[in-house]
Amino acid sequence: MNILKGKLKGLQAVCNEQGIITAAAMDQRGSLQTAIAKAKGVKVEEVTADMLSEFKTIVTKVLTPYASAILLDPEYGLPAAKLRSKNAGLLLAYEKTGYDTTAPGRIPDFIEGYSARRLKEEGADCVKVLLYYTPFEEKAVNQKKHDIIEAIGKECEDEEIPFFLELVGYDPKGGDAKDIAYAKSKPDVVILGMEEFSKDRYRVDVLKVEIPIDVKFLKGSIAFNGNEYAYDLEQAKAIFKRQDACTNKPFIYLSAGVSDEIFRESLNLAISASVGFSGVLCGRATWKDGIVVYAKEGAKAFHAWMLDRGVKNIQALNAVVEKGAKSIRYIA
Repeated sequence: MNILKGKLKGLQAVCNEQGIITAAAMDQRGSLQTAIAKAKGVKVEEVTADMLSEFKTIVTKVLTPYASAILLDPEYGLPAAKLRSKNAGLLLAYEKTGYDTTAPGRIPDFIEGYSARRLKEEGADCVKVLLYYTPFEEKAVNQKKHDIIEAIGKECEDEEIPFFLELVGYDPKGGDAKDIAYAKSKPDVVILGMEEFSKDRYRVDVLKVEIPIDVKFLKGSIAFNGNEYAYDLEQAKAIFKRQDACTNKPFIYLSAGVSDEIFRESLNLAISASVGFSGVLCGRATWKDGIVVYAKEGAKAFHAWMLDRGVKNIQALNAVVEKGAKSIRYIA
């Protein structure tokens, strides 16, 4: 595959020596603020920008010696970015937290004053954009999203900086996407989204995608709720194989907030189906259980928790990824 020299350099910066991405994600903003507030028993606005920056800095300093890169946001994460380990590249988020709530369809909103060029000037090796996407949304809404991503792809190409597109599905009818009906539709939501944004016009370099099943409805999974199931093991493997065949772009998995144990099980299932994923960009599965520690006991206790549990989590995850992930195809 042909790739611009600047983009190749950026990708190499966020991969390990094997060309695999073992990255940590710490670009959460609104959800992190809400989680800390809940754990502290205070109003959301009482969780300050300094607290968010402090949390991100602790995660970054502890995890990046074991990560090929760190994903941060330019709003609260730049101080942390400066303290990352020298071996770790930097991805910066372009979008605002959440999405535009003034219009239907979860249209992405972007950080005022930022661009691909500005993110590059802030030290980013790669640009990341989160897009809430389902092929079952109204055509006009999805066309708007297609236009937005096409424009950002052009921006990133002009700056010769790699473009990571994170796709997260949702229920266009307004459900919480946690029931069995959505679980049955999730493979199509994930796979059809990947197919769309693999098209050349979007200029996406790496897709950051969901596990294509909901493991709570996978019979025999450690996450299985013991009630009705949407897929058994062989059906799940067939879905993973569909996902692997749906794109010629490198793709990596996101953890979507599940526990580290469940995420590792999901990755092992992908490996058993011979999926050619190129790594992970994993956030909450690694550090989310430390939120309560930070909220109730403070930064020092959280730092100690991260040095113990956080490091164990990322090391266990790395062992799975390095066992089965494939080198980024541009680099191989």
